[in-house]
Amino acid sequence: MSSKHKSSTIAVRTGIESDTQHHAVVPPIYLSTNYGFPSFGDVPKYDYTRSGNPNRGLLETALFELESGKGAVVTNCGTSALNLWVSAFLSPDDLIIAPHDCYGGTYRLFNTRAQKGDFKVEFVDQSDDQALAAAIAKKPKLILIETPSNPLVRVVDIEKVCQQAAAVGALVGVDNTFLTPIYQRPLELGADFVIHSTTKYINGHSDVIGGVVITKTEQHAEELGWWGNCIGATGTPFDSYMTLRGIRTLGARMRVHEESSQVILNFLQSQKRVKTIYHPSLPDHPGHDIAKRQQSGFGSMLSFEFDGDLEQLKTFINSLTLFSLAESLGGVESLICHPATMTHRAMGEKALAEAGVSNFLLRLSVGLEDSDDLIDDLAQAFDSVEG
Repeated sequence: MSSKHKSSTIAVRTGIESDTQHHAVVPPIYLSTNYGFPSFGDVPKYDYTRSGNPNRGLLETALFELESGKGAVVTNCGTSALNLWVSAFLSPDDLIIAPHDCYGGTYRLFNTRAQKGDFKVEFVDQSDDQALAAAIAKKPKLILIETPSNPLVRVVDIEKVCQQAAAVGALVGVDNTFLTPIYQRPLELGADFVIHSTTKYINGHSDVIGGVVITKTEQHAEELGWWGNCIGATGTPFDSYMTLRGIRTLGARMRVHEESSQVILNFLQSQKRVKTIYHPSLPDHPGHDIAKRQQSGFGSMLSFEFDGDLEQLKTFINSLTLFSLAESLGGVESLICHPATMTHRAMGEKALAEAGVSNFLLRLSVGLEDSDDLIDDLAQAFDSVEG
């Protein structure tokens, strides 16, 4: 697709009418594990599906064009994308700086690999200018930004961190899972890599696991492609086909997700069982001004502190009928999550406390159900707590 096209057009049109054999409008699925060589010594574009596949290639093209990048490697899950990234660029003496409030799986991966001696990691409150500056002064090789963060939707100034990183020769990767390229493009703000769990909004239907690392340069894309093939991190043809199918509605889905989240935010602000609400659209959110500057939308992930005891919190959750109690996010269905015992339980009590994840924090992934129905469901669950 041409760079002049807008995001929704790229998402819909990538791969359309690319079939030259039967002229199918939608590209077919190539499930073959291997491909014939035209002749001895003549290596084709695709030879073995771990290293390359037409479906994965179309998905990678769609994703790097959406993010204004030069290349991408689609992986078999979001954690695999992060693992590929650090495997390609870090050696035992290298340091990576990561957010202290990152996704629990990211914390577990980096912390465990660091304990094995694969590299060094420092988890830093990236909203603390002094702490971040002190960490960057140690000249890390990589810096990971997660903005908005999971689950507290904290916002980090991407452009500012990238400028600080460039001064010490560090490369910056941004986890853009919560916003997608519809609402944020980190490469245009100075980042070197963008990472997604495509399982979430990119696919959008909670039926395919996947990830991607998108690069600003072709050289980095080649390095990641080599490592992806080497360690077997790449995604499968069918999963790539399904994810590209999901991407075609990304623009429309993200708009409805955000519209509904705003309605629910307004409702939550009137509830006595809701204490602090975390969402960048709120004027008193610490990252509100940064979000307005670097994002084109506020997104639909939000969290809040429940005001009550644990039994009342359980009653509230168990009374919901349109918010499924489940991990993950970004699907068409609405979800509620208790991060301390679900997505972030691998962090341990000390790390959870440092990140600000309490036992009363609840995270909502607002789906595509009618927002009036979602509010009715939340209202009756809050009423159930009162007996």
